[in-house]
Amino acid sequence: MGIMGLLGNAQAQNGFNMPYSQFGIGISDLPYTIPMTSRTGGVVYTLSGDNFINPFNPASYGSIGTESFVFDMGANIQMTRLQNNDKSVKDADGNISHITFGLPITSWWKLGGGLLNYTSVDYASTSQGMYLDSSIVKTVYDGTGGVNIAFVGSAFNLLGEDKEERRLQLGFNVNYHTGRVQHAITYSFVSIDSTHYKPSRRYKETKVGNVTFDLGLQYWEPLGENYTLGVGLVYKPYRKMNVTDIALIYTFYPSDQSIADTIFPASGESPEFTSTLEQDHTFGIGLSFERNDSWRVSADATFTGWAGMKYTEGVNPPIMGESAITYGPYSRYVLGFEKIGVMDASTYWGRISWSVGFNTDQGLMRLMIGGEEQVIDAWGFGLGATLPMRKGRSLLTLSVGYRSLGNKDLLQRNSLTIGISVSTCERWFVKRRYN
Repeated sequence: MGIMGLLGNAQAQNGFNMPYSQFGIGISDLPYTIPMTSRTGGVVYTLSGDNFINPFNPASYGSIGTESFVFDMGANIQMTRLQNNDKSVKDADGNISHITFGLPITSWWKLGGGLLNYTSVDYASTSQGMYLDSSIVKTVYDGTGGVNIAFVGSAFNLLGEDKEERRLQLGFNVNYHTGRVQHAITYSFVSIDSTHYKPSRRYKETKVGNVTFDLGLQYWEPLGENYTLGVGLVYKPYRKMNVTDIALIYTFYPSDQSIADTIFPASGESPEFTSTLEQDHTFGIGLSFERNDSWRVSADATFTGWAGMKYTEGVNPPIMGESAITYGPYSRYVLGFEKIGVMDASTYWGRISWSVGFNTDQGLMRLMIGGEEQVIDAWGFGLGATLPMRKGRSLLTLSVGYRSLGNKDLLQRNSLTIGISVSTCERWFVKRRYN
């Protein structure tokens, strides 16, 4: 199925903003949909604090206070414009971006967990073409669903905990990927005798339920009295996982949509089969340089064999036809700047943190079109503010992110994401004293 065909007769509707999501288990916008990371353009590897959760480097949980329980929840609204050289459509959609929590087990062992939206599949389009006997065939492509991540992890403080000290934190996440994705293609004949030609449909549902792991490290080295150098590392090991597909290919009567003949599976065979997902070795490194309680500059780099999960269908020929997607090297680069708010500032404006960042994803997707591989890159920026709430350490984070994926010769997706999250940080583990 061609990418450009998705824009052909598409009608803008709620949720129709993911034409590139037709491949595999969908496309992921993480970490750009989380307000706390979107506000700095997607900096994640050195991001850490005692009053919010950073799920993208599990070592960051080590910064949770020894007397605190942290709960973080966010949502976003995404406005998207799809365009090529001829046409364009617009769309808007809203979602909960994340629900996370963190708490101390001991002074040196901290726990984090939560739920994230990982991938989305949401597309619909119609095209028409000429059949062998000059009849006109109408083809409808549609897909829905997505995959979420439920995760739990731990971090361990191996050196000091105070910002003025040398600090080393190690952590890990156990991630459970769960969800269902449906893809369908429907062929029907326009103005022709349905006695000899019946419409047909290809349908496939992929059920995901797999476990992956993340390992993380964060280290801070004081440089004199006023500066701190931070290093963050993340490693995701290679994983090959099985998923369950349920597929059906059939012809049907257009009058009542009832099945006329079943083409797949064959008589007596099961519609279920096993396909695979592969996560390649992924390496991430981040550096930050901070003027203590004043400003911070951070940079991230990510390297892996391909972006996201590599999906391989378990039957041949493929149920949905040959996929145009190929897999090749992927890298991601982010540069962010933050003006740090001072908690004991004399004015409220002095307590607000302001941030901005820029990102680029090289090789986010690769497609074979016309016998040539098209490498699809993305770039974007984010900005935002973190506002303290009341007199405590709870935070309200506001973010605006812009992303551009692809190009007009193929299909360009420009999206503006406005996010809001509330991170509550309460003192739950204080022993009361009475005289």
